[in-house]
Amino acid sequence: MSDKIEVENVNVPGHVTRVDAAKYRAMKTALLAVLPAGEPGMTVKEALSALKPDLPDDLFPEGKTSGWWQKCVQLDLEAKGLVARLPTKPLRIMRTTRTGF
Repeated sequence: MSDKIEVENVNVPGHVTRVDAAKYRAMKTALLAVLPAGEPGMTVKEALSALKPDLPDDLFPEGKTSGWWQKCVQLDLEAKGLVARLPTKPLRIMRTTRTGF
């Protein structure tokens, strides 16, 4: 059994889900590395394209499931105040100046 980590969802306050810790950490590192810390941010699609090359192949072979994991981590980091949505269409996201959790 793999290690699990609890994640939140900014769209469902108070709801916690447990997910694979290694995949979460790898995606978190990759996502925060590509997101700019200010406007105009990046679209979710741009962020996914930018981070895919940095994902470990053993966890995300050929980038499989990376879209789901990106959204999972994005929503958790939004709930924790580390990532913010911009009021744009399409949706753009950026890192905030808040650190750690």
